[in-house]
Amino acid sequence: MSLRTPIPVIETERLVLRGPRDADLPGYAQYFTTPRADFTGGQRGEVETYSMLMILAGHWHMRGYGLWVIEHRETGKTAGWTGILHHLDWPEPELGWAVFDGFEGQGLAHEAALAARAYAAGDLGIRAPISFIDPRNDRSAALATRLGATIEKRSELRGTPIDIWRHPDVTEAAA
Repeated sequence: MSLRTPIPVIETERLVLRGPRDADLPGYAQYFTTPRADFTGGQRGEVETYSMLMILAGHWHMRGYGLWVIEHRETGKTAGWTGILHHLDWPEPELGWAVFDGFEGQGLAHEAALAARAYAAGDLGIRAPISFIDPRNDRSAALATRLGATIEKRSELRGTPIDIWRHPDVTEAAA
């Protein structure tokens, strides 16, 4: 018996958003050895990273949505992730993103997050998601601003101070 949940594939001009594969582990594992991972759950080893990938794949099965792997169309390399998460202890669904070393500063996170947000609004009814951003994470705050999000409030998530950013209702903007 197979419990596979189909993960939709989204293609943008430069990216393919798709489900995780074993071949993505090296990119994820390298990212999670850097201080940048401190903003996305903390640094971890390869085994912990693989377990996290398995959990993220399970999110699709349990919720019907989750994080896509960002694949760089031209190179085929794993460039990061984006998508919608809603863990049990979160107040509502979150739009999240990260790009790996070598893919920053190219607008890829913006392109991927826009595609994920549009999918969430059109296919999931998640019209104005939040993003949890560590107040020290200037890069993510800049991207959230570029996406039209604004800080709704300062809170705490799993013992860590966090800014909750609210994205605009993209269905209203399209109307």
